[in-house]
Parts: sequence; structure tokens; C-alpha cells
Amino acid sequence: MTQTYKSDFLNVLQERGFIHQCSDFEGLDAKLCEGPQSAFIGFDATAKSLHVGNLINIMMLHWFQKTGNKPITLMGGATSKIGDPSFKDESRKLLDDTTIEENIEHIRATCFKQFLTYGDKPTDAMMVNNNDWLADLNYLDFLREYGRFFTINRMISFDSVKTRLERESPLTLLEFNYMVMQGYDFLEINRRYGTILQMGGSDQWGNMINGVDLTHKAAQKQLYVLTTPLLTTPDGRKMGKTENGAVWLNKEMLSPYDYYQFWRNVDDAMVAQMLAKFTLLPMEEVSRLSALEGSEINEAKKILAFEATKLCHGEQAAKDAEATAQKVFEQGGVGEDLPTISLSTTEAKDKKLIDLFVETGLCASKGEFRRLVKQNGAKLNDNPVIDSEAILGMPHNDTHKLSAGKKKHALVKVG
Repeated sequence: MTQTYKSDFLNVLQERGFIHQCSDFEGLDAKLCEGPQSAFIGFDATAKSLHVGNLINIMMLHWFQKTGNKPITLMGGATSKIGDPSFKDESRKLLDDTTIEENIEHIRATCFKQFLTYGDKPTDAMMVNNNDWLADLNYLDFLREYGRFFTINRMISFDSVKTRLERESPLTLLEFNYMVMQGYDFLEINRRYGTILQMGGSDQWGNMINGVDLTHKAAQKQLYVLTTPLLTTPDGRKMGKTENGAVWLNKEMLSPYDYYQFWRNVDDAMVAQMLAKFTLLPMEEVSRLSALEGSEINEAKKILAFEATKLCHGEQAAKDAEATAQKVFEQGGVGEDLPTISLSTTEAKDKKLIDLFVETGLCASKGEFRRLVKQNGAKLNDNPVIDSEAILGMPHNDTHKLSAGKKKHALVKVG
């Protein structure tokens, strides 16, 4: 039986499949019914863009604001210097202050404003940076004031730490402090903004519950934690968090067309939850589309791709990506929105296909291209490439299509 809540926010999240675990459902539900509240989610600035793996958290903040509350995006200007050990086998690469600040500015400009309304009104979103309070902490004072509230017994009981220890992967003191700092973030944000809720992925439960415990012990206040299921593929991989080929939200790092294609090509079994979580379609429409079977599921995927791309990149970008996909896949033509390289007629004469496939991003390496040729997956103008050392060799003005398999395409414009 589906749980029914008194608050609009929890009901929306329940209906759309966002809820995994909560520290106190009844208490949080009652607090949300008292009037507008604020909640935050933390994002580390380890790249110039967030990715699809972060999108489920952004959508939680979107619905939090949509139901009359104030969302806070917390940028980990300080915690990005350390690295979260959660479910990783090795330490994260350390970043310098300049790189972190640059990443935050890129993320601020490209990854939140499509989904949240920022401003000065009571329920407008705000962005804060934990470097503002963590950078100047005195280590001895901090240990004396708050270290007594954290026990090693409790910290090593969390799955994120146990996983590293069981695999005998080194877990540094630097990383171990991450959960202490994240717990302190919640205490500090509550003090500054009255925030009562932290949300995040289920893998962050241990780090987040530290903040609830710390605030209860240090300030005698009741706070809440709400987690969402991790977004994974049918084979169990985290979506958007692969080391290579991340699905970025920044159009400068991943084109709207490629973003559209990501959603267009999701596994059939994931269409229903993707429609519910990553579009703004009414649930009646989500249910109708989710019930489609056989070849009709492709229509649901097209709507998913269009709606998700519109939300992230705008309606015109979604229309352009849809038109390109239709031209390439349904009409066998060449879509103008594909990744494109321009060559002069002189350059085209001696340009190797192996270099073009790598430069357009169709192949990650020359070795990958050679393997693709052996599998008959590399094509030039829909004709198989049979020689991995072949040149383009087309001096006349024209546009040529490169294909890696059935789903990845790029254009070469000569002239």
C-alpha cells in the first residue's frame, strides 16, 4: 500500500519514486505542514559541470521549491579539496583552490538555473559555499568542540567506509574527515538559515545522518535526512558517474543532441522511472506512456528525450535535437545538429579517418577505431570502412557522415 502524507512535497516525491529512506517520516511531514521550510543538497565541485547522476538530486530540489519551500544548493568549496570516500576503491584526485572556484562558477552558470528559480523571495533558491565556514576553522578548537560527538565505532559502521576496509583499499585520515565536515555543514546551515532537511542519494546516508546526530547533541535541535534511490542501469552501474563518457549537463561539455540521444537510448525497463523522475509531465501522462509495449515504447522514449532535453537545455534545443535524430535515424539523412568538424579541401585530401573518428569523439582512441573497423561498425556515408588507415580523400565541397555503430554520428564538412 502506498504511503500517503499530509505535506505536498512528500506526496509528490512518493508518487514519482524519489523516496528511499528518511530519518523520521512523521516528524518531517509535520514540519513541512507548518509552512515554508528550507532544505539543502551538497554538490562537490570536482568538474566544470554536474552530470546525470546529480540530476535526481536537482529534481528533488525542483519539487521542493514547486511545493512552496526554499531550496539551497550547497557547493563543496572546502569538501572538494578532500574527496568523499563513499563506495570508491581509491582516493579522489586533489584539486587546488583556483580549479575548485572555476568549477563552481561553471556549475553556477550552467547546471542549476534551468531547474530552480534563484532570487530574494522567501522561496527562491540560494547557493552557498561550505568554504565560507570550513576554511577558517581552528583545528584544535574544532576537535575540542565537536570531536567528542563523533565515535570511530559509529563511523566505521557506515557502508561507505566498510566497503573500503573490506576491500583493503587505503582510507586516509583526510578522507575519513569528510563525513565529519559534512556533518558540520548541516549544523552550520541550520544555524545560518534555519534549514531543517538535508537530501541526497542513498549512498550518502551515513554522512548525512552525522549532521542530524551532531546538531541534536551540540544544539539540541531536531533535523531530518531524506534519501533517494541511486540512479543505476539494469546491470547495476551508476548512471552519469562513469570515469569516461559522463552525461554532462553543461552543453559545452556534451551537446544537446548527445544529451537527447542519452535519454532516447535508455533501456526499455527504465522508461517509466525516467519519465517520472526527469520530466515535468503529469503522472497521468507518465502512467499512459509507461504502459506502452513493444515497438510503441519508442514513442515513449522520444517523449522522454524531448522533455528531458527541454528541461535542461530549453525547448529550441530539444526541437533541434529531435529534428536531427529524425533525419539521421528515420530518414537516413544527415542532421545539422550532429558534432561537426570543418576541413579545407586540401586538408580533406590526406586526412585519415582514424583521426577524424577520434577528433569528433566517436572513438575514444585509435585502438577503439581499429576494433570498430574489424567489427564493421565504422562507416563513412553509411558505407563500412574496411581499412583502418583509409583517408577521407574527398576534395570537393560536401558534407560527409561518420558513424560508429548505429547510434553515434558526426559530420565532416569539406570546403
